[in-house]
Formats: sequence, C-alpha cells, structure tokens
Amino acid sequence: MSVNVLFAATEDRWAEYEDPLRREIAAVGVDARIATDIPAAEVDYIVYAPNSQVKDFTPFTRARAVLNLWAGVEAIVGNPTLHLPLARMVDPALTQGMIEWVTGHILRLHLGMDAHIGAPAGTWAPVAPPLAFDRRVTVLGLGELGAACAVALAALGFQVTGWSRSQKDIAGICCLSGDNGLEQALRVAEYCVLLLPKTPATENILNARTLALMPGGARVLNPGRGQLIDDDALLAALDAGHIDHATLDVFRVEPLPTDHPYWTHPRVTVTPHVASETRAAYSSKTIAENIRRGEAGEPFLHLVDRTTGY
Repeated sequence: MSVNVLFAATEDRWAEYEDPLRREIAAVGVDARIATDIPAAEVDYIVYAPNSQVKDFTPFTRARAVLNLWAGVEAIVGNPTLHLPLARMVDPALTQGMIEWVTGHILRLHLGMDAHIGAPAGTWAPVAPPLAFDRRVTVLGLGELGAACAVALAALGFQVTGWSRSQKDIAGICCLSGDNGLEQALRVAEYCVLLLPKTPATENILNARTLALMPGGARVLNPGRGQLIDDDALLAALDAGHIDHATLDVFRVEPLPTDHPYWTHPRVTVTPHVASETRAAYSSKTIAENIRRGEAGEPFLHLVDRTTGY
C-alpha cells in the first residue's frame, strides 16, 4: 500500500527535493506518493520547513510524523497544534559543512592569514604562527554539530573544552555542564564556538558578564543562532579590545540590515548564514530512513524532546 508524503516547504525547495526524495524513498523499499497538494486527511508524513504555508496541524488526522527539513526546530516546536512526533534534520552533509566552516575560520584566525592576504606588496614579516597544541577552544553545545566540530578541532591538535546542558562524554574533549561548567568553559575559551539551539535558557548566553569571563583577546565564532549573543555586549567587548574578533554567520534579523554595526566593525567578519546547509541529495536519505522506520514500526531517528525544545 502506498503512503502519502506531503512536501510542505517553499516552491524552490520542492524543485530541489522532488527527484532526490522520490529516489531515496524508493531506495528504502517504500512505495510513496510525494506531492505538495495532498489533502490533509490523507497525509501519512509531512516533510516540513517552518517557512511553509502549513501552520495548523489539526487537519492532519492520520499523519504519523513531521520530518523537519531544518536542523533548528525553534520555529515549530512550540506550535500548539502539533502533537505528532517531530524529527529534526541530521545528515552527514550538514555536519560536514559545519565542520568545514568552523575549522576554516578558526584556522584563518589562528594562523593570522589576514595579515598576509591584505599586506602590501613587499611586506616581509616572518613571524611564525602559534601551534594548535598551545591554543584552547571552547565549543558551547555538544549536539550532533557541536560534538563533530569539537572532535575535528581536537584532531587538529587544539585543546578542546565542550559545554552542554546535560553532561556528555566525548573522547579527547573536556566535557563540562551546568552553570559552574559554563564559567569554567568560558575562562579557558581563547576561541569560543557557539553551536547551541535557541531556547529561553540559551538566549544571550554570551552577554556582558559571560564575555568578561573569557581571556583577553579571545575570538568568538557564531554559526549557531543569532539570539545566543547580546549584540550590544559583544560590540562593547570588541571596542574595548577584550574580544579580539568575532566571526558571525547568524543574526537576530536576516538578512543582516545594511546599517548594522557588524558590517563595518574592523574586528567583525560577517558571513551570510552559509556555515552549513541541508543539501537535498543527502538530507533526502535521512527523510527516507525515517519514513522507512515509520512503516516498519521502528523508532524514528532524531526526535525532538519537547521539554528541552530541541
């Protein structure tokens, strides 16, 4: 018997996902009708982006799960009409993209690449950069993406501390948790990478008080959520020189307004929310596997915990 899969996202996403979804769902042995216009009462699975037109899940009386296209679920997890299992997007390409962005930008700062890239012709200043062995990185958030980045940085030789809400155990990483653990993690953060979800508990986790805990000359990288940083506090810490540089990929308002101080601040690098992206060829495999599991009566992967919000 065929299952009905509603693709609830923007038109450009449908053009990107239609063929890979059909291919990957067929590859796991599920006979499926996949479309953007299936009547709600006939839908078995919803492949969902929070910017779609679907806001009320009440009519989906036979649906078995909502399979999010985004890694973040803050735009849907609080929807009062949603009582179905909700799975967030986890896929190898999303993780790999984040590893590459984080390690690339840390190495750029660590090696002082800008001094050579922007130097006038004839400049010869043979100052060797430090070694990763002598630099400490703190990763705030040890979920799929944070843990992967922490492990990759440790493999490069950095001394890596990770912090998460609940205690984790990752080989080669000093894992901390709780309020005291956060202070410990920030006190050694010569580089601080933010990969936490957006929740009431994480909003403005970097603020005037917590930024002051970091060593003088520390660098901040935020590919997580714009709301994790108190922007005024970060700008003040940059102006004072306590924070040497901030590389920011996510913002409270996107696109970042053209008059925002981040654009022109000499100690800030802005990237346009490109740290990592779901790619249809890979994320379709995650969606297909969850549909297969649903049809086989197996547990769904990557289910969201409604109490924590991620």
